[in-house]
Amino acid sequence: MAQAQAADTLAITDVAAEAGGSDIVVLGFGQARQVQTLSNADITRLTPGTTAIKAISKLPGVNYQAADAFGAYEWSSRITLRGFNQNQLGFTLDGVPLGDMSYGNSNGLHISRAIISENTGGASVAQGSGALGTASTSNLGGTIEFTSVKPGDVFALVGSATYGSDATYRGFVRLESGDVTGNGLKGYLSYAYLKTDKWKGYGEQKQHQVNAKIVQDVGDRGSITAFFNFSDRREQDYQDLSLDLIDRLGYDNDNISNDFPLALQLAKIYANQNAGAGARPYPSLGTVFPAPYKTVDDVYFDAGGLRRDYLAGATFDGQLTEHLSLKLTGYYHDNHGQGVWYLPYTPTPGGAAISVRTTEYDIRRGGALGHIAYEAGANRLEIGGWYESNDFENARRFYGLADQATPSLPTLQYKKNPFFTQFDAKFDTQTMMYYVADKLALGDLTLSGGWNGYKVTNDATKIVGTLASGRIEAKDWFLPQAGALYRIGDSTEVFASFTQNMRAFTSAAVGGSPFATTQAGLDLIRSTLKPERSDTYEGGARFRMNGFQGSIAGYYVDFTNRLLSLPNGTGGAGNPTTLQNVGAVRNYGVEFTALYKVMPALSLLGSYSYNRSEYRDDVISAAFGSVGQIAIATKGKTVPDSPKHLLKGEIVYDDGMFLARVGADYMSKRYFSFLNDVSVKGRVIVDATIGYTFGDGALKGFAIEGSVTNLTDKKYVSTIGSNGFGASGDNQTLLAGAPRQVFVTVRHGF
Repeated sequence: MAQAQAADTLAITDVAAEAGGSDIVVLGFGQARQVQTLSNADITRLTPGTTAIKAISKLPGVNYQAADAFGAYEWSSRITLRGFNQNQLGFTLDGVPLGDMSYGNSNGLHISRAIISENTGGASVAQGSGALGTASTSNLGGTIEFTSVKPGDVFALVGSATYGSDATYRGFVRLESGDVTGNGLKGYLSYAYLKTDKWKGYGEQKQHQVNAKIVQDVGDRGSITAFFNFSDRREQDYQDLSLDLIDRLGYDNDNISNDFPLALQLAKIYANQNAGAGARPYPSLGTVFPAPYKTVDDVYFDAGGLRRDYLAGATFDGQLTEHLSLKLTGYYHDNHGQGVWYLPYTPTPGGAAISVRTTEYDIRRGGALGHIAYEAGANRLEIGGWYESNDFENARRFYGLADQATPSLPTLQYKKNPFFTQFDAKFDTQTMMYYVADKLALGDLTLSGGWNGYKVTNDATKIVGTLASGRIEAKDWFLPQAGALYRIGDSTEVFASFTQNMRAFTSAAVGGSPFATTQAGLDLIRSTLKPERSDTYEGGARFRMNGFQGSIAGYYVDFTNRLLSLPNGTGGAGNPTTLQNVGAVRNYGVEFTALYKVMPALSLLGSYSYNRSEYRDDVISAAFGSVGQIAIATKGKTVPDSPKHLLKGEIVYDDGMFLARVGADYMSKRYFSFLNDVSVKGRVIVDATIGYTFGDGALKGFAIEGSVTNLTDKKYVSTIGSNGFGASGDNQTLLAGAPRQVFVTVRHGF
């Protein structure tokens, strides 16, 4: 344990040991940067199936949003840290990279698919900068590192069953082998199933998951671990809203997936509106939508997300000599996914007035990472690296529907035999990273420092369509990091750190990728486009005494080479959307955290953060005819989705038999346009759990729990930016938060 605590570059230390087995959060004592960790015990106090990323929302600086009670509905799942959005953060599981965990992920997968929540051993948040060895090329603004639980030493069968609002059924079972040979060979096999109806509209969301893990201890010299994780998630989407839609149709406005004839009627009227008066394809329907609808975008028939993932790997973690340790991990990830949308803009040839548009994702990536560390006396030197090869195919296709009273293609089945492919492209991404880290303990003063460097080469090959082909590269072999920690007695420490990071370009046909343009667009920017960068300065203090822990941290971040997709070129040239560097952002703020253990069973947690994220430059146009002119006057404006104030609190009583937990989360106003002319107001969300574990009799070891999300039944906007952010004005890019929902769970073995 001493060695693990000494290694600032390691992902997550033994959370349970550091937390004394019962703390609900670890405040990062011994770290020269802001790092806070939640244990498995804290994650399992939430409603079963709740993603671990929702659990960390209680920590300062963390802005988390989702439109479902579990936080696992991916179209709505968003997290920002200190003003940096999700695709500017880094995520790992047991060191294995998860990419940026975005919905249309080209190089990873969401944590809710990567591992079952009950198998999550801990979650560690570095709000400003991750460790040097973190396997990520997107961590401008911090990292979130997850670990999986270790297999137990004794044979056991643990499980839970949950039933609740909106016909929610959720089951989990884990079979622990225990030490089967007496020489440290142990493992587990687990399965989870979730099925729930949407809380508004019609449709369902469901998931099958399998996690398997096996460990062979190598005496007292280390261990060999292998894992296999599978997920099949299929979910029907909620309608994206705007402020206008909320005002006219309410928070409960949703897709009309129970009324295909109405969807056809709306699509036919839309077709009439876009045809000449004498050429209307459906003259009997006219050009006026039936009340209460005013536009074709007020409602769609349906939408959904389908994702199937296989993630596997193996790790050797060994103490080679008294002073020398080695850790090596190899992994492979296979993903197939479709984002499904029934849209009225492209009718089915010879069929229905609407068709099914998909955005399709296929990932095949593999890699290896590791480090070797030498520790002698006061010094610990670590050298490591990471390599990944990623083959990604991204396509957009259209599938036909029959002109009949019911849809001929179910939303939650993978589509085949398209009638049109708008684009199809393959991307090959090669990542090479290395790092050097050193830590020197000089009595009460500990100095840490080092650097990492990496090169990411992105190659694109067009298969169908007009998207660009070619190569672009992000490279910097020296990104330094330095920190200092000074202990004042046994109760207080102060720390300071500096970190420089770079975000590589993404390889995809959609989103903020250099290749999401025409060949002319890529050729225009390829030689001048620069990767985004950040310089983070951070300092703070921690204190603990008599059951109290507290921390304060302040930070200042220079974020440069910000990237934004803008139209470029003449309309006759296709008016391509190209990526452009548009200036800098300044982030600064302060974070407070306090944890007080009133008695062994009773804990109080509170956190507050103030963040100011503002643009330092206007967006200057590069479009033909307006080069050099201000396109968007963003200078001095607040970055969208960066609330200034976050205040969280939680009370937990857990004596091993009786459990009670109440948590509240306040978030202030958020803008969702670059010019800050539209916003959603602040809100407070309260969750609660109560439970009892039987200690005697026939029910010994069983527990029953009740949990409530959004206890006050608050109507509010949860996610903003589901369809990106506009320069100004209202935008159909909001998702409503789930209402009050109640769940009852029976557990055994937890």
